[in-house]
Amino acid sequence: MSGLILKLSPKERVLINGAVIENGDRRSRLAIVTPDANILRLRDAIHPEDAKTPVRRVCYAVQLVLSGDSDKVEARQQLLRSIEELSQVFVDADSRKHLDIASHALVHDDHYKCLKALRALLPREERLLAASH
Repeated sequence: MSGLILKLSPKERVLINGAVIENGDRRSRLAIVTPDANILRLRDAIHPEDAKTPVRRVCYAVQLVLSGDSDKVEARQQLLRSIEELSQVFVDADSRKHLDIASHALVHDDHYKCLKALRALLPREERLLAASH
């Protein structure tokens, strides 16, 4: 994960290796040069009580790997199974593309890219759940 650049808004918080860091009053950029640092933007974080839908649960599980609260090797198989289960519901080409990106990123230990691809499915999941009620 060397070379990651974080652009932070004023007062934005980020979790880095278990420590919550809050930016000051101005926008700033941080260059993270330590490989495999555990980093999670708190504004993007899904809280445990909000992980109630299938996509949110998978995103939360990836988030636990990013925060360092879950071992990436142990989590990989379960995450791949969960992504496969999602592919049974999200059958359109664009959703499949995001799921393929997520799977590929997971296999290559790029959890940020995996989470980004899965988060793209959140609005679709909301629409599907709204339509079913």
